[in-house]
Amino acid sequence: MTILRAETFYLPPPYLPPTVWAAEPPAMLVVRWYEERASRRIHTDPASNAGTQFARINHGRWLADCSCGSAEVVTPTDPRMWCVICGTGWWQLTFPSDVFAVEQSLEGLPLAEQNWWAEETVARPTLEV
Repeated sequence: MTILRAETFYLPPPYLPPTVWAAEPPAMLVVRWYEERASRRIHTDPASNAGTQFARINHGRWLADCSCGSAEVVTPTDPRMWCVICGTGWWQLTFPSDVFAVEQSLEGLPLAEQNWWAEETVARPTLEV
């Protein structure tokens, strides 16, 4: 099993042709998926910039967190995320320099153990002197 990415997670529902979203950039797939399920349009502003976030792997899925507390499945092939919950803007995502190596290091592990996060995001305990 490979690590799940946006382009293999956010698929059109069975009543639509499987290629209906083929022209969409991978970061827009969550928007199309949510629009279809919520029956409402989402306006995305191409110029909006919400800031930067680190992507991580959680239970075999590439994820990125929004400041609102939500998270979306993302992909290194389009390192952006639009939060469909709060619409805060386009988050620019930071992925590891060698995505393939990170994904390969998790292959064969049970799904619950397929986790990875950037060193920069790990809180380090401080010692009081």
